[in-house]
Parts: sequence; C-alpha cells; structure tokens
Amino acid sequence: MKFNLRLLYLYLFSFVGLIITVIGSVQLVDLGLKTFIFKNADSYVSYPMAKPVETDKMEIQPSQEEIMKYQRQETRNQREREMSNSLAMIMVGLPLYLYHWKTIQKEQNPES
Repeated sequence: MKFNLRLLYLYLFSFVGLIITVIGSVQLVDLGLKTFIFKNADSYVSYPMAKPVETDKMEIQPSQEEIMKYQRQETRNQREREMSNSLAMIMVGLPLYLYHWKTIQKEQNPES
C-alpha cells in the first residue's frame, strides 16, 4: 500500500464527512426521542413573573394561557431549527463521506 498526500486528503475528508453525518444523525434521533417519547425533556421551567407594569392604573400582565401558548410555539420553533440543522449536516456530510470513500475504494482496487 503506497502512502501519499492525496490518499491522506481522501481519508481525512472521508472521516470529516462521516463525523458530520454521525453528529447530524445523533441530533435527529435526539429530536425524535424528545418529540415522541420523552415529551417533557425540553419543557420550560417557570420562574416567578415580574411585577405587572402599571399604566394609568391598568395592570398589563399576560395570562397563563398566553404564556403557555408562547412556550409551545417557542418549543416548536426550536425543534424546527434542530431538525433543519440535523438534516443539513446529513445532507452535507453523507455525500462528502461517500464520494471520498468510493474514491479510496477505486484507488485500492483498480480492477473492479
């Protein structure tokens, strides 16, 4: 087996592509587990609310329903960001890995 700079490059980028794909896949599995099995894994912690603001003796304070609606929307937004990030990592990492790995295999076995 001859060793050269090109082979080092191919192995390095194949490894990088594999790592990116694995990280994206782990994030995707994590998101699936949080969404379908461990539904309270990313629930919000309630902190005491600040005193209401007074304007002309009217108290402005969000209702508990509004707070819950906002928290649900934020959870959904966060999951969508995680999903797009995970899929992007897989979509970049998998072709990077496959291209470089197949190139290595072709160079190792030129008769196939």
